[in-house]
Amino acid sequence: MTTASLYHVVHKSPDAPPEGAPLLLLLHGYGANEEDLLGLAPYLDARLICVSVRAPYALDFGGFAWFNIEIGAEGVRFAFAEAEEPLAQVLALVDALRQEHRPTRVFIAGFSQGASMALAAALKRPRDFAGAIALSGLCCPEMLPENAAAVRDLKVFMSHGRFDPVIPIAQARASRDLLAPLGLDLQYKEYDMPHAIAQPCLEDLDAWLRARLDTP
Repeated sequence: MTTASLYHVVHKSPDAPPEGAPLLLLLHGYGANEEDLLGLAPYLDARLICVSVRAPYALDFGGFAWFNIEIGAEGVRFAFAEAEEPLAQVLALVDALRQEHRPTRVFIAGFSQGASMALAAALKRPRDFAGAIALSGLCCPEMLPENAAAVRDLKVFMSHGRFDPVIPIAQARASRDLLAPLGLDLQYKEYDMPHAIAQPCLEDLDAWLRARLDTP
């Protein structure tokens, strides 16, 4: 499949720099679409160009997915082995967006299943990203790099709801514990929220992004 198959929409504030504006890629969760996370753009730093991407697989009940999921008594299980092709598409899209927009830096963010995709992309090509953002998602063991030293400069923001009925908080903490030994710059935060992005989480995310944008 070509990068053209990954439909995406772009939000650019009038306050964004005319050249070299930083870019934030947004990857939605299972059953959603590219409009789902685009609503975050007005609440984030106006310097960012936000690009919200539609996952490649259409679902029978509506919406789109990056790969299949299974939900059991212990939480959700992601069939991440199926994500190899979508992951390659995301990385190819990043390359294309770099050519088109010439951003000074690129961040990648996702919610739920999209959070796993964002983490996977950043762990696979850490030098391509100024930071990765995982909102209410998982890190799967298959994502971990063989060479931990390669990701030590990677900056990661992870958030999760203590009352998440889809991905229990225990799974989020296990994901944090998978990433921590890699020695990367990890900020992990929990909130009194379900499977969602509550206002305190959004404010912390914006502050995290601003801090990195303000650092040369």
